[in-house]
Formats: sequence, structure tokens, C-alpha cells
Amino acid sequence: MENEEMNQDKEKKNLLDGLKNMNEQQENASKKEVPANPEKEAVQDVSAPTESQSFMQNSLNVSKVQNMALTLKNEVNKIIVGQEEMLDQMIIAMLSDGHILLEGVPGIAKTLAAKMLSNTIDIDFSRIQFTPDLMPTDVLGTSVFNMKNSEFSFKKGPIFSNIVLIDEINRSPAKTQSALFEVMEEQQVTIDGKTYKMQAPFLVIATQNPVEQEGTYKLPEAQLDRFLFKIRLEYPNTTEEIQILKKFRNDFKQTQTSSVKAVVSAEDIAACKEIIEKVHIKDELIEYIAKIVNYTRNNGDLFLGASPRASLAIMNTAKTHAAVNGRDFVTPDDIRAMCFPVLNHRIILNPDKEMEGIIEDDVINEIIEKIEVPR
Repeated sequence: MENEEMNQDKEKKNLLDGLKNMNEQQENASKKEVPANPEKEAVQDVSAPTESQSFMQNSLNVSKVQNMALTLKNEVNKIIVGQEEMLDQMIIAMLSDGHILLEGVPGIAKTLAAKMLSNTIDIDFSRIQFTPDLMPTDVLGTSVFNMKNSEFSFKKGPIFSNIVLIDEINRSPAKTQSALFEVMEEQQVTIDGKTYKMQAPFLVIATQNPVEQEGTYKLPEAQLDRFLFKIRLEYPNTTEEIQILKKFRNDFKQTQTSSVKAVVSAEDIAACKEIIEKVHIKDELIEYIAKIVNYTRNNGDLFLGASPRASLAIMNTAKTHAAVNGRDFVTPDDIRAMCFPVLNHRIILNPDKEMEGIIEDDVINEIIEKIEVPR
């Protein structure tokens, strides 16, 4: 009996010891789960996001710009064969709120491209044929005396439109050319002391023939500087010319041009411009632009370098180029691509370099190669 009681006491003791150990383990586990400093732990939980998380939060959706540019280009390509670079640059210039100078020999679709681009947008379009006898009032408008109420009223000229095509701009003398200074830079016209604002978007597309010089008036540097881009057009290659012939072999009057419809509104363009303004460009790339433009002012091959207006033009169009290509940030390639159409009409070669057959694009390319690309 004594042995049985001793065994029962021993079992009870072991059971109590086991329960005591379990309680101690639970207490230790609960202590580990509770942080030593709850306030500090809470601060760590709401810590700042990582760099990658921050980039994702601040990323800009540029798909609207990319899709609109592609839609415009596809619509124009119903008629225009080839000239891909020209179409890209025209769309970029329009979205950058700048004007375009198209330079090329007759018959390579300068005027047609401008008309087709205007047809793709639901806005007003006007065309002005510049001639030697054209007067500034023929472009801007004039005050007309009204016999009924014995008052002068302003009759707006063809410049009051959204897209204005100026055909053969170098056919008119400097007096008429200079009438465009204010409207191209400030998007307004002042007549008889009264200012008239242009309706957005406002885009001037001018054409000129670089070969024929008789009966033409060279654009002054101040006028050239008003154009965001100068786009040089080349002849189509053999494959493209065959496509042109096949497209119009049964359409002598080119009635197919009526198939190009408005696919974009003025509101769409305004919305895209707001997106483009927010595209990110690093400080290193801004310095890269400044170095390129500054080098044009200290170059032995050039008589005249580019102004700060050129620097701003490169920056703005580089942002547009990035957005059109689906990026919300600018790269050095965007800048390099925009240097040529922005600078080629803003620099003047030295006479000896012209005699050697060097053109502006050669000098621009040499400058770009010399300036170190930011990493």
C-alpha cells in the first residue's frame, strides 16, 4: 500500500511539473511576440517606401499620348507613302506647341502631308499661298469701315485658324514675312492697338523650295528662329515610289484623300500636352542639353550658334519624343534625336565650310559625338 501511495504521489508531482513547464513555455513565447518597444516597432511598420516603390507610385501614364500619335500617323499613312520621319516630327512639333518649316523640292508631298495631318484633327484649317504681291493685311486681316453704323470693324484674315498652311513662304518679301513674328511667338495679333488671341491649338506649317532662288526672299534668322522644327524632305526610294504609283493608278484626281477623317479633337491634344509637361527629365540631361547648345556658340565651323530658345526647344521636344515612344522619362537618345530638326536652321556655317560641301547636320552630329553622354 505504501508503495502504491508513493507511486501516485510521484505521478502527481510529475504531472504538476509538466503543467508548470507548459505554462513557462507559453509565457516565454508571448514575451517574444510582444516587441520590446512597441512605439519603435510601429514606426518601422510605416517606414518610407523603397526607391522602386516610390518610382512606381510617381510613374506617369503616357499611353494616351502614345496611342494618339499612333492613331494620327496611321490615318495620314492612308495617303502618304514613306516619309515616316517627317510624320513623326510633325506630330511631335504639334504636341510641343511649335511651328514647322518643311523644306524640299516640289512634288514630294509637303503640302499634301500638312493637309492630311489637319484632316485627322477636328479643328479649323486654312491655307495661304504666299506671293510677291501679298500684303500683311492679306494674312492678318484689316479694319473695314461699316457705312451703316459709321464704325470700323475688324475682319479677320486667314491666319485666324488652328492649323495654317503657308505654301512657299519664301515667295513673299520681308514685309509680309515679318507680319508672322507676333502671331507665331505669342499666338496673338495686334491690329490698331487691339490684341486678338488665337484659339488653341495653333500651328503654322510653312513650306519652301530650297533649289529655286529666282523670285524668292530668304527668310531672316529671326523668322527662322520662330519655327520649332525645320524638316528636310528627301525623294522616296524605288520601293516607296512603286507603292505611290500602285495606290493612285486608278485615281487620277486623288479622291482617296477624302478617306482621311478626323480622329482626334482639340481637347485630346490639350490633354496630351498636360501629360507631356509632366514627363521627367534629370538634371544631368538638362546639363547635357546646355553643353550641346553652348558648343554651337564656340565652334570654329559655325558663324552663328544657337540661342537659349533652342535649348528650351530641345528639352520640350525630347519630353514629347519620350512620351510618344511610351516613356515617362527622357533619355539621351531623345535629346540626340531632337537636336537635328531643332538646330539645323538656327546655326549658320562659316563660308569656307559651305564651300567644302559641309551641311548643318554634319556639324550637329560632330558636336553630339564630342559631348559626353550622361550615365
